Amino acid sequence: MTRVRTTFVFLFLAAVAVAAAAQTAQKQKPAATSSGKHAVVTSGDLKWGPAPPSLPAGAEAAVVDGDPTQPGPFVMRAKFPAGYRVPPHWHPTDENVTIISGSFSVGTGDKFDEASMKTLGPGDFAHMPKQMHHYAMAKEAATIQIHGSGPFAITYVNASDDPRKKTATESK
Repeated sequence: MTRVRTTFVFLFLAAVAVAAAAQTAQKQKPAATSSGKHAVVTSGDLKWGPAPPSLPAGAEAAVVDGDPTQPGPFVMRAKFPAGYRVPPHWHPTDENVTIISGSFSVGTGDKFDEASMKTLGPGDFAHMPKQMHHYAMAKEAATIQIHGSGPFAITYVNASDDPRKKTATESK
């Protein structure tokens, strides 16, 4: 009888320990979209370079966190010179933009219409749901921050606006 009681107590304690360990592991496990790493990035830490070829020439970009080319969360920044334009396009994922400096204008639709654009300044925010056709312009030099879930991709409404195709055509 004592042996049965001891076995029962042991099994009960083992079950409680397994349940507690599973609960602790679940709380500590990062979300599927999180790298689970702590990140502190100063503006001086950013490594600026030419923006990806999917954007018109003249922009600079720096990845703040994550990898925009891979599934999962990312944060990146872009610098645009005055007069810089991004023709109508869309993304397969939501795009979130916060203006860091300068002014940045956004509009929606299939045709670039400067008169219908909303101009945003430092601290302002824009959200473009996936597949929403939109366009943008930096009326003055601007720095923006983009965050979302990757992979970040861009498809131009008018294929002739795609700088990747222009480069391919010009190099032939």
